[in-house]
Amino acid sequence: MTSLFPALTGDPGEQVALRFGDRSLTYGELAAAAAAVGERIRGNGRVAVWATPSLETAVGVVGVLLAGAAAVPLNPRSGEKELGHILSDSAPALVLAGPGDELPPAMGDVARVDIDVHATGVLPVADDADDSAPALVVYTSGTTGPPKGAVLPRRAIASTLDALADAWQWTGDDVLVHGLPLFHVHGLVLGVLGPLRRGGSVRHLGRFDTRGVARELNTGATMLFGVPTMYHRIAEALPADPELAKALTGARLLVSGSAALPVHDHDRITTATGRRVIERYGMTETLMNTSVRADGEARAGTVGVPLPGVEVRLVEEDGTPITAYDGETVGEIQVRGPNLFTEYLNRPDATADAFTADGWFRTGDMAVRDPDGYVRIVGRKATDLIKSGGYKIGAGEIENALLEHPGVREAAVTGEPDPDLGERIVAWIVPADPGSPPDADALADHVAARLAPHKRPRTVRYLDALPRNDMGKIMKRALPV
Repeated sequence: MTSLFPALTGDPGEQVALRFGDRSLTYGELAAAAAAVGERIRGNGRVAVWATPSLETAVGVVGVLLAGAAAVPLNPRSGEKELGHILSDSAPALVLAGPGDELPPAMGDVARVDIDVHATGVLPVADDADDSAPALVVYTSGTTGPPKGAVLPRRAIASTLDALADAWQWTGDDVLVHGLPLFHVHGLVLGVLGPLRRGGSVRHLGRFDTRGVARELNTGATMLFGVPTMYHRIAEALPADPELAKALTGARLLVSGSAALPVHDHDRITTATGRRVIERYGMTETLMNTSVRADGEARAGTVGVPLPGVEVRLVEEDGTPITAYDGETVGEIQVRGPNLFTEYLNRPDATADAFTADGWFRTGDMAVRDPDGYVRIVGRKATDLIKSGGYKIGAGEIENALLEHPGVREAAVTGEPDPDLGERIVAWIVPADPGSPPDADALADHVAARLAPHKRPRTVRYLDALPRNDMGKIMKRALPV
């Protein structure tokens, strides 16, 4: 049996657990409010949560988990079709929402319960559900079809947060600041449930801005979580913002995830603050797999080493494990451990396809691994692995090289059919100066000098902006044809 939130049981005390803007709850207040939610929804298997960046969302999810049910976080920005699919697929008994939230017509048939963050219920509720019991159903981004609901058991949440506590030396003394959405694993599991499991505090910015980061880190916050677009804004602001530089310099831990942080942003932040941002690697289906450790080398461009309890291997296209890690051989990442999801809801076919016969999850991510175990992601198998001239090339390393060019603001790399090479490398560039974009041949030479001649882009296309999703990931399938 796994108690997810030991700090909420017994005498929770008056330490602040959650703060969203100027609203906050102590552990005692959170325990009472979450218990009240649990009392209202107990007996239901799945409960949707309208996941705005608010106290109500945090209280709602904790209440669902305390009641032994499974929470289905809903993205308030989902389109009508996507939302309708998720509701039909997950069939929640009811939806939890803030009293002032306006729900779309697609929610009309789902019974609504408003969350009162000042309500008082009685603990304990069933926070001793079986470890394998569903805790969350989180829907994937749906890049290759309708979103799939990944069923995450309680053991996955507990094991991934405890592994991160080991890797990051994360304790109840830490105060986390972030501005991440709460319908994804990053913001919800790591960014809210993580501090609560440790007995620490989270300060949510509501909407990310660098002034908020500086304010919170300069007034007691110790950790910052963000995605690359956030750290890019920080890197841009640092030269003219001494308060921000001071804040980052004083932070205990700066963590980036959900996509690769370009090396040039790593370097700009380190130059201004003397601090290194560390990266970790996870997925909706696996939670966290690897991380740079707080007591390890913060090696830019890598996602560190496997977390405690997590097995990670690279395999060839035919499934043969790669045993010699040389920092060059590209393989697909496969993962095995207690951090894994149990199934895609209502999709036994997709679940079976996702696992090997001996229980390894096929991530679809491509990587190389250094001799000392550090993992470097080079892209997605479906969109980022380019086979050109007999070589297997990861788009990610070319994107990083392009971003080191002073004339490049944003970059994406794809492959397209070529009668001679099989696939040619295509670079999609957002120029730093739209009126004077960098020359295509100069960009190709720039990449060839840093990586290898066969990795240079053969075609360069210029855009005003790259299409991105809510977490800042580039949506390559949305690039113009």
